Amino acid sequence: MSTAQPIPDILSPEFAADPYPVYRAMREHTPLLWHEATRSYVVSRYEDVSRVFKDKAAQFTTDNYDWQIEPVHGRTILQLSGREHAVRRALVAPAFRGSELQNTFLPVIRRNSEELIAAFRDRGSADLVADYATRFPVNVIADMLGLDKADHERFHGWYTSVIAFLGNLAGDPEVAAAGERTRAEFAAYMFPIIARRREHPGEDLLSTLCAAEVDGVRMSDEDIKAFCSLLLAAGGETTDKAIAGIFANLLTHPDQLAAVRADRSLVDRAFAETLRYTPPVHMIMRQTAVEVELAGGTVPAGATVTCLIGSANRDGERYREPDRFDIFRDDLTTTTAFSAAADHLAFALGRHFCVGALLARAEVETGVNQLLDALPDLRLPEGFAPSEHGVFTRGPQTLPVVFTPS
Repeated sequence: MSTAQPIPDILSPEFAADPYPVYRAMREHTPLLWHEATRSYVVSRYEDVSRVFKDKAAQFTTDNYDWQIEPVHGRTILQLSGREHAVRRALVAPAFRGSELQNTFLPVIRRNSEELIAAFRDRGSADLVADYATRFPVNVIADMLGLDKADHERFHGWYTSVIAFLGNLAGDPEVAAAGERTRAEFAAYMFPIIARRREHPGEDLLSTLCAAEVDGVRMSDEDIKAFCSLLLAAGGETTDKAIAGIFANLLTHPDQLAAVRADRSLVDRAFAETLRYTPPVHMIMRQTAVEVELAGGTVPAGATVTCLIGSANRDGERYREPDRFDIFRDDLTTTTAFSAAADHLAFALGRHFCVGALLARAEVETGVNQLLDALPDLRLPEGFAPSEHGVFTRGPQTLPVVFTPS
């Protein structure tokens, strides 16, 4: 597990500026690395990360979420296993797939996208991050839950604080305290709304969660609050970065943007390749239930394992020319890219595969199509090159574009 070649630390400014060369060095020289600051074993190869997520031998748990996310969300579905996990997932999953998603929430997605685009389509310029990507998924989730979109700034502040807590690898006490304050503030906001929705249910997702029952089990107020908190943070931050990422990638590859503009069936390919090439979430942790052999050595039982999604998705043993953005690559399966059978790792895999993957796909498809329709000559300003920011989650902080006003 040692190498004579120094590799920048995952908490270093060099890593934050551009993690991809560091990932390559880790895959080649230290595929299993003990990281003292995070007290975790870091794995970087596709084969290892995929194995941890699929976990067919029940060697890995999500017990790490007890300290990683419970302080900000409360106890969530991510921490559950066995029958308890299966029942909770059965309670929430129907809203995020099939007819419920198509009939109930697709109109909500379309309307929210249209409203945001209408605010800037006649200006001739916009920032796709500030004016669109950071607002769109949060507005959709607020609408889905039947919450007041006028509280958008509070929602955005809360999920930004939560994501900072999750990515607080250096252990900054102020970030930790702000995350814990968010849990209390969100609970104070949600519990009265949940009580009213139990008394007077509507057509929204929150009412559905209040009434949902599987095998005689219903969700408690705390269960519902924790799930809503998780939905706002995970659904807001990741879709925000996915939308910014797909446009950053397409705008810097004009030939592929032209192909997508001409054939909208390629949007799925562009999204799948964005999830591989620039995933919104770069790290997910698990905990070993038993001693485990991985490439590069042995991980003891009860240890935290940091899975580097951003590295695994660029593994040359799995993908040809992994550092090239190519929506036409034939080693990434688009038809399964938004299911637990995906061959990229951006949504994880196995029983904890992201329950909101199809919602994210619907939002990205809608957003890309509506933006290309409304802004037919969308392009980057002269001389601007998009850049990514972040370590735990990563994406463009700003994405200025110019176009002919409509």
